[in-house]
Amino acid sequence: MFRHQGKSRTLKQNLRIASVLSFVAGIVNVTGFLSFNQLTTNVTGHFALFINDVAHFDFWRGTIYFLYIFVFLIGSFISSFLIEQFNRSKKLNVFVLPTIIECLILVLIPVFSHLSEIKYPDLVICALLFAMGVQNSFVTKISSAVVRTTHLTGLFTDLGIELSQLFFPKSYPNRGKIKSTMKLRVYIISFFFLGGLIGGYLYSRMELGLDTLIFGAVILVFSLFYDGLKYKVIRNRRKYQQRKTAQLSSEAVH
Repeated sequence: MFRHQGKSRTLKQNLRIASVLSFVAGIVNVTGFLSFNQLTTNVTGHFALFINDVAHFDFWRGTIYFLYIFVFLIGSFISSFLIEQFNRSKKLNVFVLPTIIECLILVLIPVFSHLSEIKYPDLVICALLFAMGVQNSFVTKISSAVVRTTHLTGLFTDLGIELSQLFFPKSYPNRGKIKSTMKLRVYIISFFFLGGLIGGYLYSRMELGLDTLIFGAVILVFSLFYDGLKYKVIRNRRKYQQRKTAQLSSEAVH
């Protein structure tokens, strides 16, 4: 699901990557909120709080919200920069490094929380926002801006527009394409919601706390190497069938 990029991607591939990454984003969002009472997958709310603090001349307090916005931007920039650099080098899978960076952040945060008390929660929030900036950037690049997985405002807007278009078949005759994009958005919203539910359950009921992020990292690692594993299984199956066919042909000759 990570190997193909741009127009060569199918709806099925986009549905897979959208499901996985929106699920992880849901886990990160609820874990960040339950741990630090801050949203960690988008910057819309932080921008509003930043403007509010500036309007009340509380510049120092507003600085932290500006920092949240900035690290999300930096995460997006670094992810895109690495992808372009890998494209120049003609690497087979240009999305490996950004995904590994996100995985490392999701693993290191709970590890450090066990080693010492978190004295600066704002730094952890910044790290999670950076990771989500990385994720949103590479999924946007891989799908040519078809898939976005870390915030839902635009998704609900697009879904509402596309739903209205179904009522005007003469103006929008390509109903199949509209339904496909609607299906993709419903998948993203559903898996973001499901990730939030499971993340909340693991965090609160199972008392995993920040260790919930490791669950998200494991899903990312598995999905990253899913294509390679699937290819090896198919290749080995074909080799086995070819050997079996050759053996039966040889036995028939003799």
